[in-house]
Parts: sequence; C-alpha cells; structure tokens
Amino acid sequence: MPADRRDLRRRLFDLAAGQGGHFTAAQAKSLGYSHQAQAYHVEAGNWWRVDRGLFRLAEWAAGAHDELARWTLWSRGRGVVSHESALSVHGVGEFESQHVHLTVPPGFTMRNNAVELHYAELPADDVSERSGYRVTTPVRTIIDIAANAHDEDQLARAIDEARRGGLVTNRRLRSRAETLDPRAALYIERAIQQAETP
Repeated sequence: MPADRRDLRRRLFDLAAGQGGHFTAAQAKSLGYSHQAQAYHVEAGNWWRVDRGLFRLAEWAAGAHDELARWTLWSRGRGVVSHESALSVHGVGEFESQHVHLTVPPGFTMRNNAVELHYAELPADDVSERSGYRVTTPVRTIIDIAANAHDEDQLARAIDEARRGGLVTNRRLRSRAETLDPRAALYIERAIQQAETP
C-alpha cells in the first residue's frame, strides 16, 4: 500500500477511534476519500454502512457505549446522551428504554424512530465528555429522570446507587434540582427520604 494510502487510512482510524469506530461521509471526504472510494470501501467490506452518510470501520472492536457515538454523529454533534441512556452510561438504576435518549437544542428538527428527543439548552456544567459522545452528569441525569415522574421506588434506588458510588451527594442533588425544576426537586426529596428510611 502506498505511503499516502497508509497515511489516509491511519488518519481515518484516528478520527473513528474517537467516535466509537464511526465516521460520516463528510468526514471521510474531508480526509481525502472521494465518493467513489467510499463506495469501494463499503463494497470491499472495509466499512459498514450504518445509516445514510454514516459508516463504521469493519475491524472496530465494539465497546459498551460505542452506539452512542453513532447517534451523536447522527445529530451532527448537537445531541447529548441523557435520561435513561445516561443512567446506563453511569451504571446507575434499573430504568429501561427501547430508545436512545438525547437532549438537543430547541429548534432541532431531525427525527429517527430509534431516538427519543428531549429539548433543552444544557449548561456546560451539566455535561461531561466521553469518547465520541457527550453525556449529562449524574446529577443532571437524575433530575431529568425525576422530572418525568418515574416510579419513586426506582428513583430512590437510582439515587442511593449514585450516592454510594460517589457520583452524587444528596445536598448537591437537592440544590441543583431546586434551581432547575421544582417538580423534580419534590420527587427527588421524596426519593431521598425513602432511600434513607430503614
């Protein structure tokens, strides 16, 4: 393989490595892969076509949350993994969902049946960076879950797990919830009291 092709492949791998093995057609084109070259790599089995204009390296060994990088690319970098999906990332609670949950800015117009969208402008303090995607912090995630009035028993268990894991403190959770959403603050207070009851 000529040096320039090896360099091209290395640059693509470096890019995809930070995005769970995924990359867009536009990103590949910006590196030097023409549309014809992209079609060739799909046909040859080097790349998997995940969605329109979205690929994954065939040799990529999947990580636990690589799929979330795919949906971040789908949202053109505007989506933040949140709600039930963020709880899963943080390893907290037993909330299940058949959708990937993303918080997107108001005015976001894209849709996909696999994604449940939530609309909000998230402050930087409520978001943490992961490899290939961003996720709401444990405190913000629990507040978002509480705002939807989920089962209080599950909420209490999730808060207790997050607290025991050192991800949140009751004080920080109460304080941030009162600032963000009074209704969520009420559910969180009830859940904390339930978790503290022997």
